[in-house]
Parts: sequence; structure tokens; C-alpha cells
Amino acid sequence: MRRYLTIGLILSLLLTGCALPGKKKLQYQATYLDVFDTVTCITAQSDNEDAFWEQAGQIHDRLLHYHRLFDIYNDYEGLNNLKTVNDHAGIGPVKVDGEILRLLEDCRDYYELTDHAVNAAMGSVLSLWHAARTAGLADPDHAALPDKAALKEAAAHTDWASVKIDEEAGTVYLSDPALRLDVGAVAKGWSAQRAAEAAPEGFLISVGGNVCATGPKDDSGTPWVVGITDPDGGSEYLHTLYDTDSAIVTSGDYQRYYVVDGETYHHIIDPATLYPARRFRSVTVICGDSGLADALSTALFVLPKEEGEKLAQSCGAEAMWVDTEGNCFYTPGFQNWICG
Repeated sequence: MRRYLTIGLILSLLLTGCALPGKKKLQYQATYLDVFDTVTCITAQSDNEDAFWEQAGQIHDRLLHYHRLFDIYNDYEGLNNLKTVNDHAGIGPVKVDGEILRLLEDCRDYYELTDHAVNAAMGSVLSLWHAARTAGLADPDHAALPDKAALKEAAAHTDWASVKIDEEAGTVYLSDPALRLDVGAVAKGWSAQRAAEAAPEGFLISVGGNVCATGPKDDSGTPWVVGITDPDGGSEYLHTLYDTDSAIVTSGDYQRYYVVDGETYHHIIDPATLYPARRFRSVTVICGDSGLADALSTALFVLPKEEGEKLAQSCGAEAMWVDTEGNCFYTPGFQNWICG
């Protein structure tokens, strides 16, 4: 079984098909494997290869910086990150980089926006699933679910009121000793957005399928083409989408999962049930901000479709759902993004 399956969005680098005619330039792509435990691809057209690699390197360095800041599993010498904050839960405030404060403030807003469907303070619950999945992948014959009583106990320690953010002091303090932060539902998209804002025009940045375009691929306005993966692993994309300056993010049950007694258990946990959400196979969101798109793709995966559609439309986003039978549903404007 593949531990990490195909990313939710695949970059289509074809210069024919859906691509519009324009001035042809040499196209370069840099691929990195050290950011957010996934594949990161940075693509652009350029008439100067050295300039491309320098710019791609700067984008990568920014993403790597965010990866270390938001890491909840590893320590880094001389750096207070989210693991440091978690390790000091109930002990005292931790002085952190301003970007951690900014991310956590956005996470708190997403928590309210999504009616608690996306909760970065749910790390105590998610850690139980992470441990069970890691053990199950290492030893499939003895794969097991987290203990129900332990999940219920962990769920009692997920209240944002216990996350004390002091902007003036630049600190974060978890007043509940058992609360843990986990920003996995937001961090890749949020970081991709920040990297895109600092990147030159005409780049396509994909962090594990969280895609941001910083402008068309060439001076004539040719859009990028982004493919939406079939959750069943088919060789054909479900759709290909035009993109010039927006974010496209997919959440799916086929990315990280393990098997217990013949049933798959993926990584997107419904806060209401404390178990993997079962309504959909994948959800794709298009909007102007990748951090918001990341949060929305998770929320729409968890929420009933009617509630999710209202949420997407209230945020000016478009969405596509793939249900457990393979049926596709769309917000009214999503079709405008499809090639052809």
C-alpha cells in the first residue's frame, strides 16, 4: 500500500490542449521534498534559467521557514515553533515569530467561520489518529483504531479559549495543559499564499497540491492548467482548470490513510464524531486566498453539502464535491473555471 498517494492536484504542464496560444518560452520546474512532508513544485517560464533557479530557491526557502515554524513534531536549534508552544502547554507563554501569531489568528477566524468544522486546537485528538495510522502503516497486520475513551477525553481539551495569543508580547500560551495545536488543515495553503505574495509574477506554486498562481504563465496572458485527480486513482483527471491568479486546493480521503479490518481510515477527522468524515471522497475549492481555500476544502469535506455550499458562497469561493459514489457536484460558478 502506498503511504502517500497522489497529491490532490496535479500540475498540468502541457503547452497544448487547454493552453491558449501565446509566446513560447522555456519552462522550468523545481521539485522539493523537504516541505510539509509532501511534494512541492515551483514552475515558471523564463528566458534565463539561472534567474529561475534563484527565484525558485527563494520561494522554497520561505516555504521551508514556514515548515519549521509550524512543525509540531520536531525541534530546531534556536527556534521556537509550534512544537515548543505545545511542549509548554500549562507551563508558560512562549515567545514566537510573528508569522506564528498571524497563522494562529487566522486559524481562530477559520474556526468561527466554519462553525468549528476546522479546529487547529484539536491536536490532542489528531495526535491519537496520527499515532494509530503510523503504527498501522508500519505493522498492517496489527493496525488498530484509537481508543474511543481516549478520543473522548482528548476532545475535552480542544477549546480555543485556552489558546492565549498576546500580540504585544509576541507570545502564545496554552492554558490547558492537555490542549495541543495542529495546523495541518491550514498550514500548507497558508504558507503557499504567503510564498506566492512574495514571488515574482508568472509562477505556479504547488505545496502538496495546494496550488497558487502568481499570474499567467507568459506575457500574452496564457493561463496555467491545473488537473483535479480522480480519487479512485484513474489515469484521467476529473477536470482541468484554468488559473492565472487564484488558489486551487483539494482535500481527499485518498491522500493519507490506513486500513483496519478491511476498512480505510483517512486523516480528515470530523470534530463532531472524532472519526474520519465519510460524506465525500474529495472536495476542491477555488478562491483568491490559499489559506482560506485550504480551510474551506477541509470544512466542506466535513459538512453536509448544503451547509458547505452556503459557506463557500459566503466566502466568494467556488467548489466541487465528489461523493462516495463518484458523483460530482458544483457551486454555480465552478464550471467557468473548467477547460473547454
